[in-house]
Amino acid sequence: MAIFVDDKTKVVYQGLTGAQGKFYGLLNRDYGTQVVAGTNPKKAGSDVDGIPVYASVAEAVAATGATASCIFIPAPGVRDAVMEAAEGGVKLIVAITEGVPAQDEAWFFNKLAQDFPDVRLLGPNCPGIISPGKANIGITAGHIAKAPVEGQPNVGIVSRSGTLTYQALYELKLNDIGVTTCVGIGGDPVPGTSFIDCLAAFEADPDTKAVMMIGEIGGSAEEEAAAFIADKMTKPVVSYIAGVTAPAGKKMGHAGAIVSGGKGTAAAKQEALIAAGVRIGQNPTEAGTLMVEVVKDL
Repeated sequence: MAIFVDDKTKVVYQGLTGAQGKFYGLLNRDYGTQVVAGTNPKKAGSDVDGIPVYASVAEAVAATGATASCIFIPAPGVRDAVMEAAEGGVKLIVAITEGVPAQDEAWFFNKLAQDFPDVRLLGPNCPGIISPGKANIGITAGHIAKAPVEGQPNVGIVSRSGTLTYQALYELKLNDIGVTTCVGIGGDPVPGTSFIDCLAAFEADPDTKAVMMIGEIGGSAEEEAAAFIADKMTKPVVSYIAGVTAPAGKKMGHAGAIVSGGKGTAAAKQEALIAAGVRIGQNPTEAGTLMVEVVKDL
């Protein structure tokens, strides 16, 4: 099995007619994802390499039965694109775009929670989601992910960091470990989907036997995840926290990766996770090695 997306997921690409949307939309389709539509009100009725373009998400959903949307709209338009997708009837919105204003993120996060509680938002500023061998929505390279193998212990991945998402996938592939689903939740201050959301889904998925969680400095998401792991998780978790040497008050890449007032440090996060029974790698490769040890005991 997989969480959130599988081979039955039908995706509409908002921004399919743009350079990035077209590149990744076609790449995802070539991977095997059901990319069934694109949207652009000025190009409705046209197509992108055979993928029909509609004026709105609602029209695309009505025509194709799409259940997910992938957003490649420039940052100023993401707020409207997210709401168009929710109002159009999709149940999963994957927002790849970076640089979305934090006030916009906070607004549509709360708007979705209030008016569309059954709609899941992933991102913004995330690499997307891949269920290897089934569906790839976003910018993750499919060839670095090993599909789950029946009868073997397969692993789920959730990560705040895009680049480290890719490395986690590749570390597991090098060690011949299959992945059920890899979720990049993004590093912005207001992510639509949290570590806890993904951990709960992996805990409920019978095919996911262990979880790798990639965190980074800033905020309290990892500490909150540690409390959830201690209280709710029965499956082993391996983690790596990026930013061990980051100075306090220094913003490190992601908008959400800032340490302030002694809070949000890598050391504090590691301490909370270790107390919850999580095995911690000091670098991504060590985290992969630890997962190999965990899988051997499953």
